[in-house]
Amino acid sequence: MGYLRQYSPFLQLITFLGLWFAFMLLYSLFLAGFFPAISGGYTIGQMEDTKVWGDPAFVRGLKIVQFLYTLVSFLVPGLIFAYLAHPRPAVYMGLAQRPRTLQLLLALLVVFCALPLVNVLGEWNSTWPVSQSLRDLEELATKQTKLLLNMPDIGTMLFNLLLLALLPAIAEEVFFRGVLQRILTAWVKNGWAAAIIAAIIFSAIHMQFLGFMPRLLLGFLMGAIYLVTGNLWLAIAGHFLNNGLQVVLVYLYQAKMISYDAMKDEHVPAMYGLFSALVAGLLIWQLYKKARAAGQAFALPPEPGDEEQAAETDNDSIFKDH
Repeated sequence: MGYLRQYSPFLQLITFLGLWFAFMLLYSLFLAGFFPAISGGYTIGQMEDTKVWGDPAFVRGLKIVQFLYTLVSFLVPGLIFAYLAHPRPAVYMGLAQRPRTLQLLLALLVVFCALPLVNVLGEWNSTWPVSQSLRDLEELATKQTKLLLNMPDIGTMLFNLLLLALLPAIAEEVFFRGVLQRILTAWVKNGWAAAIIAAIIFSAIHMQFLGFMPRLLLGFLMGAIYLVTGNLWLAIAGHFLNNGLQVVLVYLYQAKMISYDAMKDEHVPAMYGLFSALVAGLLIWQLYKKARAAGQAFALPPEPGDEEQAAETDNDSIFKDH
């Protein structure tokens, strides 16, 4: 373990992206060869044909594809790189320490209180001038999401919490914050800049341009939580809250328990968004102070050859010199 520690941050970044590309290629080859076997005989080309979407076998295949995409594209390359980059991968990613109760509550509140601003940005983002072909792709992706979120019973809802909320929260935070943001921090020597860059890449990889800004904000919030605490579990919890809340609200609407449709865009006044940003910022500051008081904070990966530092848990704050 730790074979990549002698590489510069730039070479680590290139290695990590190359690893990601290799697993994306493997995933694409698997999809091309085995999708008919897992979807009842349908081809990849038929994934865009809404006429077959009513077949339970096709929906089952679509869920398997979603599971494999999250696992192979994000979780596996992230874990492999962490294993190769540090003698203690859990320490490297910020998974070695259990989150404290108050910190967990603050992290969840950061995400929850920022949702009005997310909606404001989403409404603005939807007005961006993009080509009709891109809008058609966005509409197709939205329809496929609605197909996956069709939940006739609570068992399906619980499965969707696992598939669409918990697994993506773990996999994407490992990839984008636990590895990518750490590499970028070591490269650019600025934790906040690294959090922004990682959030931009996080949003861009999803390839949904009309949802780019709200996803960018959410990615930055997860990066900020990770930056001020050094604990990836807190970012995972915030990510899970955002995704899981959507799943639960959609289920409650479909079960006619609430009248609010979470799949529909609703107007949120800009003033609410500004207040939301202020509250979220104050909560991040409180989270930072609690982490400092507990002796926790984000630490850069150890320098090559520094075995003593590699054996320590993350005790030194990235804010120490600022």
